[in-house]
Amino acid sequence: MDKKLLDILVCPLCKAPLVYLKAEQELICRGDRLAYPIRDDIPVLLADEARELGPEEEVPEGPKTA
Repeated sequence: MDKKLLDILVCPLCKAPLVYLKAEQELICRGDRLAYPIRDDIPVLLADEARELGPEEEVPEGPKTA
């Protein structure tokens, strides 16, 4: 995923920075505990497409990771 794009992407609901999980191909909003999918290198930032993180799922620290 392009670094410049990652720098400007925010959660569409709360406008918080997103955490990029490369292996899972997801962008995580820590505040809302939502995981937005990345399909064919395109982030799908729609609340209807996001999955809620379970209570056992650990949310990574920091705004962006590789």
